[in-house]
Amino acid sequence: MRVQMLGLCRFSYLGGRGFQVAHESLEERRAFLYDPARLARRWFWFEHVALPGWLAQTDPDFTLVLMTGPDLPEPWLSRLRELAGIMPQARLALVPPMERHVEACMAVVAPHVEPGADVVGHFRHDDDDAVAVDYIRDARRDFAAMQPLWRQRRRLSCDYSRGVVLRAGAGGIGAELRMIHNASAALTIYLPPDAGRCALHFPHWKVAMSMPGVTLPGKVMYARMLHRDNDSGAVGAGYPVEGQGAAMPALLADRFRIDLPELDEGARRLWPG
Repeated sequence: MRVQMLGLCRFSYLGGRGFQVAHESLEERRAFLYDPARLARRWFWFEHVALPGWLAQTDPDFTLVLMTGPDLPEPWLSRLRELAGIMPQARLALVPPMERHVEACMAVVAPHVEPGADVVGHFRHDDDDAVAVDYIRDARRDFAAMQPLWRQRRRLSCDYSRGVVLRAGAGGIGAELRMIHNASAALTIYLPPDAGRCALHFPHWKVAMSMPGVTLPGKVMYARMLHRDNDSGAVGAGYPVEGQGAAMPALLADRFRIDLPELDEGARRLWPG
């Protein structure tokens, strides 16, 4: 079976909904999202947390739609354009504000669905999180064992539940190994190509209400960033896992190509005092 892997990454997209932090008006939200200091921090996380793993995927056969607004300030818009020009899997989508956030997301994902695919593995990716370098390979390979379950409803989720939580602040970066149930990173939603749905139609914290799911906890598959710019600072349902400790820098480098000392220095610089 042909399993297409198709993801959406929103970079400070200015939309009417889709935020847990409330704003009184679109202009108030624009001022919040496009604050120069905030955008500098978002780009740092994007460049040093999210991108290394995507650029190092062992299976490069995937599409990642980068969604933002056409009025995203410079130099960030030009940097996204440049990235889309050099990363074969990236597709840049510039979307004016739309009141219904999920419709905006579907509008940019839909053109990239392969009609000839047997299954589409949809995923969402926050611009400050990371997936392991073998996420695409495993999400495609592991689906083979899940086919009988998928055929029952032609909807299925796969939760790689073991990951790392990175907490950033003025004191640098703290790292903790955790099991989190249906974290947004490395959560795959398998749908038929004609479903007319994408990962954003199924909130990750209640995806079990919409479809059967499989949990694969064996490998560290995601890194989730927590910091004061998060729309939600919740870790998610789960529990800590003992171990790693001193081995964390090597783990992050091996699984995500994340340079922990560089990330730590950047956090101290971005949030001084």
